Amino acid sequence: MESMSKYKKPYLFLITFVSAMGGLLFGYDWVVIGGAKIFYEPFFGIEGSASLRGWAMSSALIGCLVGALLAGAWSDRYGRKKMLIIAAVLFTVSAYGTGVVDNFTWFIIYRMMGGFGIGIASNISPIYIAEVSPASVRGRFVSLNQLTIVLGILAAQIINWQIGNHYMPDKDVLSAESVEWAWRWMFWAELVPAGLFFILSFIIPESPRWLAINKKKDNARKIFAHIGGNAYAEAELTEIDKLQVTNDKNNWKALLKPNVRKVLIIGIVLAVFQQWCGINVIFNYAHEIFSAAGYTVSDVLMNIVVTGVTNVIFTFVAIFTVDRWGRKALMYVGSAGLAIIYAIMGTCYYFHVSGWPMLLLVVLAIACYAMSLAPIVWVVLSEIFPAKIRGAAMAVSTFFLWTACFILTYTFPLLNKYLGAAGTFWVYGGVCIAGFLFIRSQLPETKGKSLEEIEKELIK
Repeated sequence: MESMSKYKKPYLFLITFVSAMGGLLFGYDWVVIGGAKIFYEPFFGIEGSASLRGWAMSSALIGCLVGALLAGAWSDRYGRKKMLIIAAVLFTVSAYGTGVVDNFTWFIIYRMMGGFGIGIASNISPIYIAEVSPASVRGRFVSLNQLTIVLGILAAQIINWQIGNHYMPDKDVLSAESVEWAWRWMFWAELVPAGLFFILSFIIPESPRWLAINKKKDNARKIFAHIGGNAYAEAELTEIDKLQVTNDKNNWKALLKPNVRKVLIIGIVLAVFQQWCGINVIFNYAHEIFSAAGYTVSDVLMNIVVTGVTNVIFTFVAIFTVDRWGRKALMYVGSAGLAIIYAIMGTCYYFHVSGWPMLLLVVLAIACYAMSLAPIVWVVLSEIFPAKIRGAAMAVSTFFLWTACFILTYTFPLLNKYLGAAGTFWVYGGVCIAGFLFIRSQLPETKGKSLEEIEKELIK
């Protein structure tokens, strides 16, 4: 395997980190609402309506769907960099607007705008990082995007916890001041990283692979050389030339070709599975989950931070193992491990077990997910599609991912109401078993192969 010393590490880390800031904002914007809901629900008077509570939590996903679908084709036509800048603008406007409104309808509109940014960032950041990273370390660098996502999640959890404690001196009783202001400051805190992302996104180069397939080889050569030297640049451009890649403006029609369609199906199923495995409900509905396990409001906010720290720690496990163990092995760990944990968790809920055993199970589930399905699905999606339609194919996959996430987020309160916490987690366990079987039969191993080598193997 190639040594990382061959590459200009500071430059590669810089451009991947800036791109991955889209992931940081994705994570923050996605999870901040989980802590804010304790305060905005009584402000808007929606505590008694399961459908309105579900709509408030899932409305951002409408924006995610639109953003994911449009970003792919636009990035194939206009470039990856421009889409990252647009995402930064959307995050900034959404963070300010969501916190300033007094009307539930406008709250939903700004949440959708933030979702639009999430849809773009979730699509483009992994593609950009995959296209600038050398094959031997690509899994590690694409996983950095997941690391920034979980750091964004942790930041949101810590900020929610601290703001919640500030506005709740009684710890377990909501004051009028907390209902008015706590949730606003939780959203406004996102303005700092959003503004930084906007500024830094102007300094990174365009994806060299996008430049090469759009007949801008001189610019691509300079960027590749800056990453790994002149010999590396020539080798990468030669690999791209061998595929005779041309810019196909009719990307959507190309997705229907039989040899592409089979790879697209793999991407769609993995994207849906990453959501329907159920972990995101723990982040979005942590209040309900921990309350059902016997915790008070103050304890819930602290426990949410514990889950965030776990998420970050085990994402590092994925970063250091993805290019050693391979993608498929880690996907096995995630799907099988979650199926077992959910079976135990459902049983504990069924027998009304409360307290620390439930917290432990939640932590184990998040640890399992963080080192496997969370980062590895994004790695695989960024690798398996042909270069000339990578943006469009990624767009379709992430569209289905956010559709699945919308269904998951919207239906959890309903499943919890009619099946109870036990039945709900048993359902998620069944989904994990199905995912394990699909991975075993359909997922190819992409470890250590260049994007062009993967394309040759999969698109025959």
